[in-house]
Formats: sequence, C-alpha cells, structure tokens
Amino acid sequence: MADLKGRIARRTAQELHDGDVVNLGIGLPTMVADNLPEGVEIVLQSENGIMGMGPTPSSPDVDVVNAGAQYVTINPGGQFFDSATSFGIIRGGHVDATILGALEVDQHGNLSNWIIPGKMVPGMGGAMDLVVGAKKVIVSMLHTQKGKHKILEECKLPYTALGVVDMIITEMGVMEVTQEGIMLTEIYPDYTVDDVKAATGCKLIIADDLKEMSI
Repeated sequence: MADLKGRIARRTAQELHDGDVVNLGIGLPTMVADNLPEGVEIVLQSENGIMGMGPTPSSPDVDVVNAGAQYVTINPGGQFFDSATSFGIIRGGHVDATILGALEVDQHGNLSNWIIPGKMVPGMGGAMDLVVGAKKVIVSMLHTQKGKHKILEECKLPYTALGVVDMIITEMGVMEVTQEGIMLTEIYPDYTVDDVKAATGCKLIIADDLKEMSI
C-alpha cells in the first residue's frame, strides 16, 4: 500500500512547477512534498495561516502544526498570519494548485471528500474554498476503496464542490476531466486498459496518444 501511495505522490509531484504556491491535503497528498523533481521548489500554504512550510520535523515544535494538526517546519522567509488572510489568499486565486484526496469523483469533475453520512467528521476544513479558489485541482488517491469504485458517473456522497476537478492521479494511471468525460492519458505498465476500465465506475475515454505513466 505504501508503495502504491508513493507511486501516486511521485507522479503528482511532476505536475508542479518551480515557485508554485501549493496546498496539500492530509494523508497521501502530504507525501508529494518529499517527492519533488530535482530543481523544483514549491511554496507550501496551509489554510490555518502558514506560508512557506518545510519538511517534516525530526524534533517537532508542538506549537507549529498545519491544518491537519501535523507537526511542520517553516522555511526561511516563511510567514504566519490569521485565518482571514489565509482564506483571502485562497479565495483570491493566489494558490496555483491544490492536491487532495477524495471519497468520490465523478465524470463531471464533481468532488465528494468531506463526509460519509452517519460517521463522525471533524469539520469541512478548507476544501470547499480550496477547490474553487485554486488554479488547478488534482485528486491524488487510490483508484478503488476495498474494491468499490471511487470514480463514478455521479457522486453518491454529499458534494464538496461541483465541476472543480482537473486531474485524477491513481496507482493505475493519470486521468484528465474533459467536457466529454474522464480521459485516461497515462497508464501504469502493470495494468491493461481493460483493468482500468473495470476499476472505474463510469465510461473511460482512452486518449489517442495514451502514454506509460512516468514515475
């Protein structure tokens, strides 16, 4: 499982460019920061009021945590500010990319990632604002959950936001959300196109120039 998540994180990191302001969701997306291509430096933003987070600390400062309550470090020049300023940055379109997980994504680019009815949830967090305010939204997740489809014709769980997802990256491949539906543009060589179709709960468009997933 860790290897699959590492594969997803490495491929996701290739979508980022030097100097990008990036927000990473909790869980798998946090691994992206440790898998950046050589020469690429990003500015990590956290919605609880941090700009310029650094690597995971070896000796944590218990007063410095990100929005997921994980201990973090701050790079030289990093800043702390209040929540209003942080969400002003997000809502103002100053975040180049947000990378987050999902419970469900559908063929229209709709996203459900914050609650399963009947189960306890700590809160919405900043997801609704991030997926609307960021210039690019990438969902990085395992393709299925205990064998059940997570990529669907229509989301069944409560929506986070509608029509916001640009790209989906899983252990099986890379998909782009188009006006015609979800298009498979890269495939990991361990799988066939039929394997990916079977693991996907909606029609999957296959790119004419389908490539091998690069990691």
